[in-house]
Amino acid sequence: MKTIEITVEKRPSRGKNEARRTRMAGKVPAVVYGAGKDTVPITVDVRSLSDAFRGGAGENAIFLLKLADTGETRHAMIREFQRDPLSRRPVHLDFVRVLMDTKIRVRVPVEIVNVARGVKADGGILDFVTREIEIECLPGNIPEHLPLDVADLGIGDALRISDLQAPEGVEVVDDLEKVIVHVAHPAAEEVAAPVEAAEAAAGEPVEPEVLRKGKAVTEEEGEEKPEKKEKKEKEK
Repeated sequence: MKTIEITVEKRPSRGKNEARRTRMAGKVPAVVYGAGKDTVPITVDVRSLSDAFRGGAGENAIFLLKLADTGETRHAMIREFQRDPLSRRPVHLDFVRVLMDTKIRVRVPVEIVNVARGVKADGGILDFVTREIEIECLPGNIPEHLPLDVADLGIGDALRISDLQAPEGVEVVDDLEKVIVHVAHPAAEEVAAPVEAAEAAAGEPVEPEVLRKGKAVTEEEGEEKPEKKEKKEKEK
């Protein structure tokens, strides 16, 4: 991984007001800490930072911070990158110092290469389970990604971290039994057949709801009320 040079300036003071003035001037407030030394407040030019990321600076990029108007330099990595939730502009950076002759641990992404046989020929589904792997190496040897060829994977097959080929000088310190990717069976949709649905509906007779109008009848259906029965007997 290449080292990205960027010029920084010391901040005279900290605080919200100072940070606000820094951003209005087109700079990003930041700090540099670690390696057993004091934390130093700095500012980074927004354009220089944008150019660095457009030039390929990734998550584990190594920066050579050059302090303006001095000969001081320091290698560092971005530990935290805060952005405005609406504008997405950088609002603060945390740099951590690194020593180029001392190994560090970082997480690097896995890059899938080729199309699995089980996906291409059998319609399987590629399940990408573990997307980042923890490694240990010198800062200058950090790979941008670790490639993983899945061309020979059939349905039910899996590849683990132990199947990765790490480049020279890079040691994988993650769980070697952890599954990175596997090919699952295609999802089966259960759809009821129209004929079966019709037969099921026909086998369950529906009783129509009867709405009675007028006066209520007595408890025994069809029995005349006592008053009507007595009246008929008198008429006879």
